[in-house]
Amino acid sequence: MRTLTVKLTDQLFADISRAAESRKVAKSEIVRERLAQGAPKSQSLWSQMADLVIEDEDVPADLSSSRNHLSGYGTNRTD
Repeated sequence: MRTLTVKLTDQLFADISRAAESRKVAKSEIVRERLAQGAPKSQSLWSQMADLVIEDEDVPADLSSSRNHLSGYGTNRTD
């Protein structure tokens, strides 16, 4: 078996150490298991941005292409 040295954050090292102690196995065994599982599947970009998407009838259809909607853009507001 080959050896690989990696640098871990304190939090990750503590997590691996706790798991190894509780199961009474070597830390390397925990690391091998986690590497074998692979990276967690992340959500799609669309899923991550779903709360930012505006789907409303009141939004103009030409919002991104009409310069009329940019009037006042970049100026300070006086709320």
